[in-house]
Amino acid sequence: MNYSGILVMARPQNFPNVSTALSAIDGVEVFQQEPETGRIVVVLEAENIKTETDMLQAIKALPGVAAAEMVYHYFEDDQEVITHIPEELDKLQGMGAVPAVLQEN
Repeated sequence: MNYSGILVMARPQNFPNVSTALSAIDGVEVFQQEPETGRIVVVLEAENIKTETDMLQAIKALPGVAAAEMVYHYFEDDQEVITHIPEELDKLQGMGAVPAVLQEN
């Protein structure tokens, strides 16, 4: 299971609609809200990285969302060995290949 902390930013006038839309997404829990600044912290729960990145993209595409970025990621019971940055994450964050020193031998 993958868990992510996502910081979502919305203009204060869009805040109520964004907050409601986030709460309606299965696997997303609105954790903290600051209506005056437009900041919303959500916890995203997904079965795998592909679903996690798809959900992040869906959050970014919500009407009224100015920005949404993953600020924390945790996974458990994931037996998949990743030797390179998945294409989905590379597109989101512009990362390159995992340095050789960090790859399993």
